[in-house]
Amino acid sequence: MKSALIIVFLMALGTAQDAWKAPPEADKLKNPLVGKEEAIKGGKKIFATMCAICHGEKGKGDGIAGAALNPKPTNFTNTAFHSQSDGAIFWKITEGRAPMAAYKATLSEEKRWQLVSYIRTLKQ
Repeated sequence: MKSALIIVFLMALGTAQDAWKAPPEADKLKNPLVGKEEAIKGGKKIFATMCAICHGEKGKGDGIAGAALNPKPTNFTNTAFHSQSDGAIFWKITEGRAPMAAYKATLSEEKRWQLVSYIRTLKQ
């Protein structure tokens, strides 16, 4: 019985760890490139070279490098993901969380917004 409780606790802990929420102030960030086709095209190129390896070519979280990661890469096509603000997505790309890298030093602010713009097109 005791070992079953430990397993349930560890499963709950893993679930809580997987819930990655941006801070409330992130929702105030506004995408300056929203609706701009050139931004979406730029984001698609960045995604293909930097994100698809883990998140998959279609953003379903099924990339080859993501298979061994814990937590698993986010599925960008589901409703739960798209319920977030652009600012929250931008914040997550910027700050990262293991095993996802932070991209604030790697990608310019404009390129991170381009990624947000492109990822928004990956709906089911």
